[in-house]
Amino acid sequence: MYKYSEVNSVHLEITDLCNARCPQCPRNIMGGADNPYLKGSQLYLDDIKKILKPEFIKQLRSLYMCGNFGDPGVARDTREIFQHLRDTNPTMSLSMHTNGSMRTQEWWSSLPKILGKNHHIVFGIDGLEDTNHIYRQGTNWKKIIENVKSFIDAGGNAKWHYIVFKHNEHQVEKAAKLAKEMKFVEFLIKKTGRFYNQFSIDACRGVQAVDIKGNNTNLIEMPENSKYQNEMIFKILNDNNAKIREVNKKISGLKNERYEEYWIKQKITNKFFGYESYNLDFDKKNSTEKNLDKVEIKCRVLSERSIFISSEGYVIPCCWIGSDMYSPYRAFKGSQVWDAINEVGINKLDIKINDLETIINGKFFQETIPNRWKQKSCAEGKLAVCARTCGLNRNVYDATFSGQSKTLRTDLTDEERFFKK
Repeated sequence: MYKYSEVNSVHLEITDLCNARCPQCPRNIMGGADNPYLKGSQLYLDDIKKILKPEFIKQLRSLYMCGNFGDPGVARDTREIFQHLRDTNPTMSLSMHTNGSMRTQEWWSSLPKILGKNHHIVFGIDGLEDTNHIYRQGTNWKKIIENVKSFIDAGGNAKWHYIVFKHNEHQVEKAAKLAKEMKFVEFLIKKTGRFYNQFSIDACRGVQAVDIKGNNTNLIEMPENSKYQNEMIFKILNDNNAKIREVNKKISGLKNERYEEYWIKQKITNKFFGYESYNLDFDKKNSTEKNLDKVEIKCRVLSERSIFISSEGYVIPCCWIGSDMYSPYRAFKGSQVWDAINEVGINKLDIKINDLETIINGKFFQETIPNRWKQKSCAEGKLAVCARTCGLNRNVYDATFSGQSKTLRTDLTDEERFFKK
């Protein structure tokens, strides 16, 4: 892996708190009850000053706030931390990802000056006034638009990322036109890979969302138009001779029962899905496991020379490992990645009690993770999370933004602008 002196990018999850309840987000159970493993943690300005030394900040090309579980917009010291970073490094790129449905207009209008010239904020807005809240449960369209307008009018560089579902696919072009009118610097659709089920050999076309009490809200379905679908899902499933389950409205009641069963068993036994495990016996492997075993891992953050810092203060190579640490669909510490973490001990990755240079130049980064990429199978220690997210030509994340132009050029038609011929 890269060494401390070579790191040029930091992915900072400043908090695991969020105002939204998105059904496919691991901070909650299908939009309902909170992930029981999260602590409501966040990093404050004093923490950042202690853990990121000035000389390290000065070597960075970029730092972005984006949460596995939380939204940086709800953290207490977001502005103060950005100001400290900008004062220390006047040229680095600063950015954050948010749903935008929090804080005051004054708060948002103050950000461009704090962030300086080299910045952008990605707003996750999945639809228009009548649809955005269907997936982004708990957000308010009017507040989002007011906040975005305040940010842009004050000189902010705003990007609109739009996850396409069945309920909002008819609004993509309208949203693109609105983005242009509001002077976003970028509009991108996201072909979500979250309909691919990592726990079985198939994928589903829909997920039943629930509210905080477990009551059904909306059925979140895969878009019907193939140009909005994540083509890698179909490629993986075809290679595995697997299938996509057809989902219709009748499933909503069954999904709610599954939610209730999950929550009851999770509280009582902590083992609804149990511990992540794989088979040494080839004949016992399902198609998903066989795919993970054969795929070549090409680590993104290795080439980017990036690190991830969680809201608890753990330093690990990437957000995907961080997300896997607290999957609500596993037993506590039931994900395979904990086998790797336990080789060194979680305390060795805690930046509040260790020096950042010591962590990055230590065993976990330099030996444990790279050695596991070389294993022949997941049963022998190959990290499944790495195979899923950085498997060469075999992961759904590669296809998330595929086939698009990343600009809002006025000389192109909408079709030419967002989809390559």
